[in-house]
Amino acid sequence: MKSLLFNSVLLAGLVGPAAAQKAAPFEDSMAQRTLACSICHGAQGRAGPDGYYPRIAGKPAGYLYNQLLNFRDGRRHYGLMTRLLDPLSEPYLLEVSQHFARLDLPYEQPPASKAPPAVLERGRVLALQGEPSANLPSCASCHGEALTGVQPNTPGLLGLSRDYLNAQLGAWRTGQRRAHAPDCMAQVARGLSPEDLTAVSSWLAAQPLPAQPRAVERLAQAPAIACGSANLPAGRQRP
Repeated sequence: MKSLLFNSVLLAGLVGPAAAQKAAPFEDSMAQRTLACSICHGAQGRAGPDGYYPRIAGKPAGYLYNQLLNFRDGRRHYGLMTRLLDPLSEPYLLEVSQHFARLDLPYEQPPASKAPPAVLERGRVLALQGEPSANLPSCASCHGEALTGVQPNTPGLLGLSRDYLNAQLGAWRTGQRRAHAPDCMAQVARGLSPEDLTAVSSWLAAQPLPAQPRAVERLAQAPAIACGSANLPAGRQRP
């Protein structure tokens, strides 16, 4: 029933009655059920064409699951996602997350950045070294040395557009995006000046993926900052 409802929301709310009449016959598979996701996030979750709908294929399952709960519970705000998720159970959301996490698909090369070299260098320093004098940890200290994420709950930062990164950092600065306490990303985003926020997002968006783009199993050392967004709420099943 939830599978049918998931696709009904897609057909009725996203692509309209005419497209619904032309839809392929329903198959009871996760790939078929998650076609709703591909309308915005691209085929197989590879990313939407406008830069604002991020890649979800290959992201850690715990991260994807946490974000679905955040949209459902109001810590992230996007009405379409909330309406899509409201009727779905947590076990089903976990299945969806695990489905996308298993996908191992190639990344496209990032577009060349138009930012000045000095801005990109500043972004590189922030991403890889942080700013100790301002108590700002590096991105790599939590998202992994290669910035490809850490299992099971920390996402990679490469393969995302500058517009998306800017939007999310801005949402954390203003409280439009939140996580379970301690909300480390809100702390980091609010510690960045607008210029540094632009610098780090510009540098990250211009970096190609390494030969091994999957999230690593663990960090070489403990994260530099406590982060509730990297943990599942008490009582939730860990993927």
